[in-house]
Amino acid sequence: MQYRVCLGTAAALAAALCLHPVVRAQEPIRVTVNDVIVPVTVTDDKGRFVSNLEKSDFHLYDEGREQKISFFSHQQSQPIVIGFLLDQSNGMKIHWEKYKEAATELMLNLLPLEKKYSGYLITYGNEPELVADTNSDSEKMVEKLRKMKPGGGAALFDAIYMACTSRKTIKGEPYEPRRIVVVIGDGHDTSSKKTLKEVIEIAQRNLVTVYALSTVAFGFHTDSEDNLVQLTEQTGGRVVTPLNDVYKDISGYLSTPSDAGNYAITVGTGGYTAEVSSAIFRAIANLEGEITTQYVMRYTPDVAEKGSDRQFRRIRVAVNLQNVTVRYRNGYYPFGPPQ
Repeated sequence: MQYRVCLGTAAALAAALCLHPVVRAQEPIRVTVNDVIVPVTVTDDKGRFVSNLEKSDFHLYDEGREQKISFFSHQQSQPIVIGFLLDQSNGMKIHWEKYKEAATELMLNLLPLEKKYSGYLITYGNEPELVADTNSDSEKMVEKLRKMKPGGGAALFDAIYMACTSRKTIKGEPYEPRRIVVVIGDGHDTSSKKTLKEVIEIAQRNLVTVYALSTVAFGFHTDSEDNLVQLTEQTGGRVVTPLNDVYKDISGYLSTPSDAGNYAITVGTGGYTAEVSSAIFRAIANLEGEITTQYVMRYTPDVAEKGSDRQFRRIRVAVNLQNVTVRYRNGYYPFGPPQ
């Protein structure tokens, strides 16, 4: 710390002179509403995170033109505000307790009662409901979750829209903390007023990255799964499917009827229950690892001031490595997200 002598004005001359400390502090990060944030995940050909890259390893393109990266970070445990969107439709009854445990685990691990981590809980049956507004107390959310039971239809798209528009925001969003949504469900929608196209746009406008923990089991694929794929791929997230491999080594699983509806490997043995639990918690670990260890870049694009707010601009990110997969949002709208 240094001090400087300052010559007073007429009002200050009465004190003859004054001493003021000059504090050398780090400059605060300044952003404009037109800054674009691009969280990026890089994995190798075995699905492992590549975590040793530098800013110089990345090339970021906006509509084909390379941009200057003004901010780059790869800190562990980055500040986030995360929405947990939990399917409460009839389709969740089979494995409800397992997925309730999964949601609980995610909440407690991603929101460790620190102010830089905030979250909220939205459930969706026939309609979405903001069960817990944005806060840092995961234990309160977990307590509300314990009392829930599934039933009814599924308004997934309306729940996404609610997450983007109808909750308390945290100062600094969407840059620091970043905005994350995790959907726990199978992707089907039977009750929404909004469309898939509308909610993808609102998520892109609000710079929200969507992840999904799919509840679809092996052999039960439906067209609804594509909803999760589109939501995640176009916002920079991904879908994990813990139950997809549970039965893959069970001979005759799909061709042999059973009174139990083929939901157990052998009724009463507990083997299936253990395998389901193991698969779900492996998926949770993968999601947690990705959400908290992404590369985060920001840049200010060259956008015409009078351009249309419907103009979608495409992003491409490349790295100086072979045989890797790079995941990021596929674009943005040039006018900043609502504050």
